[in-house]
Amino acid sequence: QVGGFSWENCGEGKDPVVVQSLSVAPDPISIPGNLRISAAVNGNKAMASPLKTVLVVEKALGDLWIQLPCIDQLGSCTYDDICTILDTLIPPGTPCPEPLLTYGIPCHCPFKAGSYSLPASDFALPDVELPSFMTNGNYRVRAVVSSKGEELACVKLGFSLQSQ
Repeated sequence: QVGGFSWENCGEGKDPVVVQSLSVAPDPISIPGNLRISAAVNGNKAMASPLKTVLVVEKALGDLWIQLPCIDQLGSCTYDDICTILDTLIPPGTPCPEPLLTYGIPCHCPFKAGSYSLPASDFALPDVELPSFMTNGNYRVRAVVSSKGEELACVKLGFSLQSQ
């Protein structure tokens, strides 16, 4: 479906970490603006460094889906260890930002096995200078998280972006 938020697990039911529910509003997502997210994730395996993450980002151009390149760490990028990126964004030893803190959701590796649930919470999306190829439109993202060659999670997202 083009336009409108959608998501699905793509690990063929074999991945140890699965998204159980995910909702995002508003639709389309507005930048800058507030993003309201609720989610539930269940993992029966701890996720520890190195956590390789591969993103494939596609944008609709008419009836075609075009894969976007990886530019300045945005787009269809491979991150060798998302744990080190988290440590850069949120220095270890500092508390996780709200609302993660309130709901006991970790923001650093390792992530213990178990169920994590985020009730509907607002996140402010700053007015970031997105590259021109990443502005208004419909997008598909496939994210695969693996460790030492073992796939841990695979999620596909569909969403629309509206930038001011």
